[in-house]
Amino acid sequence: MALSRLNRDSGMNYWPGFVDALSTLILSIIFLLTVFMVAQFFLSQEVTGKDTALARLNAQISRLSDLLSLERTGKASLEDQLAQLRSSLAATQGERDRLRGAAEGAQNAQAGRAEVGKLASQLDLEKEATARAVAQIEILNQQISALRRQIGALEDALGASEKKENESQLRIADLGQRLNVALAQRVQELSRYRSDFFGKLREILGNRPDIRVVGDRFVFQSEVFFDSGAAVLRPEGRAELDKLAAALLDLDKQIPADINWVLRVDGHTDTRQLSATSPFKSNWELSAARAISVVQYLIGKGVSPQRLVAAGFGEFQPIDPGTTEEAFSRNRRIELKLTER
Repeated sequence: MALSRLNRDSGMNYWPGFVDALSTLILSIIFLLTVFMVAQFFLSQEVTGKDTALARLNAQISRLSDLLSLERTGKASLEDQLAQLRSSLAATQGERDRLRGAAEGAQNAQAGRAEVGKLASQLDLEKEATARAVAQIEILNQQISALRRQIGALEDALGASEKKENESQLRIADLGQRLNVALAQRVQELSRYRSDFFGKLREILGNRPDIRVVGDRFVFQSEVFFDSGAAVLRPEGRAELDKLAAALLDLDKQIPADINWVLRVDGHTDTRQLSATSPFKSNWELSAARAISVVQYLIGKGVSPQRLVAAGFGEFQPIDPGTTEEAFSRNRRIELKLTER
């Protein structure tokens, strides 16, 4: 009622436009935050997959490093054995030379030759053992070289994976930026058409006390369209909906086809219970039936069903928490909101 007096006193109402712009800004921020959260979710999924692959690569590198350490330990052990064999071989050769000298000076030459033959056989066995040790060391060297090549390949794969991850993050950031710009442009375009549509509705419907503008919505008292407890349109309500249908048909021609807009029709009731003879089981059913009646009538007037949405809220979204008759009357309403699909 204060808003109506302000409209009569000043002749022009700036408050709906300000509320309309503020609500549009809030909706844009909420939508951008939603997009950011979705992008963060996909990014976290991709980063989690990269971390898993990186953990597997690190585990494989750790196992290869352990194997390399074991091979190095074996190689060192074999080298120690080889050194011992060489030392033993040198000692044996010295002993053989000593025995040869002793055999030449000894009277029992036959016994000396037998000892020399025995030492020669032992020397041959030690040479064979040394040859086997050298062959094992060569094999170990080849295995170590192969392990080094595998580690190098894993490091290259890890570097490529990190590079790909960085490129993915850059692409996601660029995509999010472009998406934000596109969404902001669409929101601005729809806001402009919403303002034009509401302005045209205000001109068509005039300054009626039972029709108000609340933020980005047109609010009609239920009595404009329906009798108490009913969901059948009154003749007076049909006349108002004829004007609304004409405005919607004109708006559909102006808005570009790539903007998915809809007119949402919301039904609301007060908190009082329905009578026992009512065909509806709850206020929720009554509010939904009223919204559907409005949508069906607009469709009958040529408005595309793809541009209409019917919703019932019952008594659960009051705009006046009071319990007076005036509060009940304000809460019994049909709201129209132009929004994106």
